[in-house]
Amino acid sequence: MNKRTIPGTPLEASVICLGTSAYGGTLPKEEAMELLDLFTELGGNFLDTANVYEDWLGKGKSTSERTLGEWLQLRGGRDKIILATKGGHPDLHSMSVSRLSKEEIIHDLEQSLRHLQTDYIDLYWLHRDDPSIPAGEIIETLHEQVAAGKIRAFGCSNWSARRIEEARQYAERRGIASFAASQPLWNLAVLNEGIIADPTVAIMDEKSLAYYKEIGMAVVPFSSQANGFFGGRYFRGQDIQMGGSGHIVKAHYFNDASFDRLDRAKQLAEELGTTASRIALAYLTSQPIPVFPIAGANKRAYMLDSCAAGTLSLTKEQLLFLTGGSPM
Repeated sequence: MNKRTIPGTPLEASVICLGTSAYGGTLPKEEAMELLDLFTELGGNFLDTANVYEDWLGKGKSTSERTLGEWLQLRGGRDKIILATKGGHPDLHSMSVSRLSKEEIIHDLEQSLRHLQTDYIDLYWLHRDDPSIPAGEIIETLHEQVAAGKIRAFGCSNWSARRIEEARQYAERRGIASFAASQPLWNLAVLNEGIIADPTVAIMDEKSLAYYKEIGMAVVPFSSQANGFFGGRYFRGQDIQMGGSGHIVKAHYFNDASFDRLDRAKQLAEELGTTASRIALAYLTSQPIPVFPIAGANKRAYMLDSCAAGTLSLTKEQLLFLTGGSPM
């Protein structure tokens, strides 16, 4: 799998990042460890988790992190892994109350270090923002953790371009590092308007993308595969029953624009001898900025397919074709 450096950091990460939110919880631990082994065998080294992942199952705190920590201890080779986790998420029972004070950030980081059984996090994300807190205060807290050797670089998940720029300007004045990467919702499909009820979720748009291009910032998008929309299971006019992942996909992505892009992805995949799901990931990795899409894989076949996209590159013309920007 191709690798590239996250700008402003020493981190050379696989272009496909493995999302492990279900690992050890919804996905049983043994299966999760087998998939982690397969990911690394295929050349992947970039793992994404969070302090809050699987807490909603009621099976204990940070199931995903604990599973990764156990896997790292069993397999060794910690220095070969780019380990990313997220903290600063609101309590699940009070999502409107932010947790981005200095004390809360440090609390979550220390907890994650214990769960992951490691002395440092390669890329530490803040899971949410709180615009009422000056960005400079947050940057200072994260900078202190870099200086202490507990994190190597830090990023922001679900932050607006305006807030990222506030942080960047503060860091520039201080002569210290700012956010190395951003984690918004971004994929080839087109979201149905208003479907994301949570106002704290950052969704990639043209203005944000232009900003990332301007400053050359790395982007590590979540929902990069549109919940499997490009995986061959969905078609126009399909009757989707209530409940399950199919219902979620229908609610988010069933519209003419998304199906037009699915048709184009299938056409391009046939011409290139690949799959539409790989095309959807390559749409992201082939952007003019460093993009490391987070791929979720809970089955061996899905892992093989997603990782195969790690060597696929699309031209500018092909990218325009996928979005209907111009004829092929």
